[in-house]
Amino acid sequence: MIPLKDENPTKNFPLITIIFIISNTLIFLYQISQPMGTITTFATFGLIPAHLIESPISTYPTIYSSMFIHSGIGHLAGNMLYLWIFGNNIEDVLGRLRFVIFYLVCGTIASMGHIFTDLQSDIPMVGASGAISGILGAYLILFPFARVKTLVFLGFLITIIRIPAIILLVIWILIQVFSGVVSGDGGVAWFAHIGGFVAGMLLILPFQEIKH
Repeated sequence: MIPLKDENPTKNFPLITIIFIISNTLIFLYQISQPMGTITTFATFGLIPAHLIESPISTYPTIYSSMFIHSGIGHLAGNMLYLWIFGNNIEDVLGRLRFVIFYLVCGTIASMGHIFTDLQSDIPMVGASGAISGILGAYLILFPFARVKTLVFLGFLITIIRIPAIILLVIWILIQVFSGVVSGDGGVAWFAHIGGFVAGMLLILPFQEIKH
């Protein structure tokens, strides 16, 4: 299932959501323009758990730099699609400053989820998935019954249906849990997705209560 658009209008222009999307896209274009491409970028700005454990002060900034680099166009496009569909409503609820803080806090907790499940890994973790997972968790709490136009593949049949966000997002998190816990599918920071999602669910209401 691929979400295309939610039927959940916003009151305010989603400035920060758009800035995040533009920033991620421009950084990706810069990244692939470099002579060594992703190799140098990942080694320098990716989050490497083993390095963070060995030298936390010097490598701590990679928790945040890693949120803005991606492994490929598909990785970037998927993340930005989810950010665009669900991020604007969370920004609308929280306001711009709180949305930025919420995004970074969820991304940080997501990174911790990945680090603590693979402390010795020397493979860089990159992508905005952890922070965006927090947005998905928040959306599930605030707008569980908002309808989402979703592209569905049923064998050879491809169709678009309108489904409640709760169905789409519960299926999404179950896939993350199955992939990370049951199948042990490598190559993706599944526990970052899980950690970010849980963080978003738990933090959205306290963040919403904070006064402007």
